[in-house]
Amino acid sequence: MSTPRAAGTHVLVVLACATIALAGAWLLRDVIAPLAVALVVVVICSPASSALVRRGWPRGLGVTAIILLAYSVLLAMGALVWIAGVQFIDLLGDLSPGGDLTHVASQLDSWAALGTGGPSSDSGDAARIVVPALVAVAQGVSSAVLGIAVALFLVCAYVVVMAVDAGRYQHASTVFGAHKAETIARISRLNTNIRRYYVVNTVFGAIVATLDGLALWWLGVPAPVLWAVLAFVTNFIPNIGFVIGLVPPAILALAVGGWPLLLGVVIVYCVVNVVLQVFVQPAFVSDAVGLSVTLSFFAVVFWTVIIGPVGALLAVPLTLLARTLLLEGSDDTLWLRWVSGDRGARPSPATREGRVVRRIPWDSRRVRRWSR
Repeated sequence: MSTPRAAGTHVLVVLACATIALAGAWLLRDVIAPLAVALVVVVICSPASSALVRRGWPRGLGVTAIILLAYSVLLAMGALVWIAGVQFIDLLGDLSPGGDLTHVASQLDSWAALGTGGPSSDSGDAARIVVPALVAVAQGVSSAVLGIAVALFLVCAYVVVMAVDAGRYQHASTVFGAHKAETIARISRLNTNIRRYYVVNTVFGAIVATLDGLALWWLGVPAPVLWAVLAFVTNFIPNIGFVIGLVPPAILALAVGGWPLLLGVVIVYCVVNVVLQVFVQPAFVSDAVGLSVTLSFFAVVFWTVIIGPVGALLAVPLTLLARTLLLEGSDDTLWLRWVSGDRGARPSPATREGRVVRRIPWDSRRVRRWSR
């Protein structure tokens, strides 16, 4: 029988091991992040292979279907990045000297004059400040694009090897039968929840991006397609994604149209994004994957710290994976699963009423004594 001191020591050991594991994940985040992306993409595309195998197609064709579908998803993501990059370059051209930069510089000078109480300086002074800032932003974007290209190469390589293994793992239930039925069922449930999550987010993201893009185009905000793509991507970040998607177009609206245009952009995002992403979408996500809003919010911050910006996009799938590995499969963690939002984690009626059902070992002598 374990003592309280032994239980406390066990908790400390678990926390120490978890800390070491998370520190290692942080150090290897450049390798883990592409691996996590590839894993999620393969999980999303794996039903295509299962459907072909059930129809009697060879397993090799099923693996090929996973790879082609996964590359199609990555190509679509790359197309969105390319569209956003083109829009960003056009935006920099519009804000260059001779374009809207003069207007932006004059506004910066007027704001500086209001803040200092002195007269407004020449717009060229602000231009000399803004142009290097834009160049620095462009250089940062170029560096980010190079990093994305390297990560995308790793993702494409991971997809191939994971697709081969996914085709083999489909026969796990046949090979192991009832021996590992519960484990296989947990993994299947995890894969289903991940696919449901991305289906829900893709539908809502398309709706939000379309409404935001049309509204920004009607308001006259430059590069509405860029901000629509940003709204679509940030929709995959739970709870706080709309704030990230609001800041760039709001700042640009303030620069080119002043406070009225800024107020218009904020109103549009509050009506569209807040209503859909904060009030409507979490209900669908909770029903689809069984994850509480609080845990979803914390997961964004946690996984972003661990593996970088990709962690914000993969926060929910990674949290579902951690819950499956650490909490499922044991009745002792039923309470923790229920707190995390798992609606299927419910105790039996006897346990819920406070009774404990114990099996009484068979004793023939006791039965004979009772029968006398």
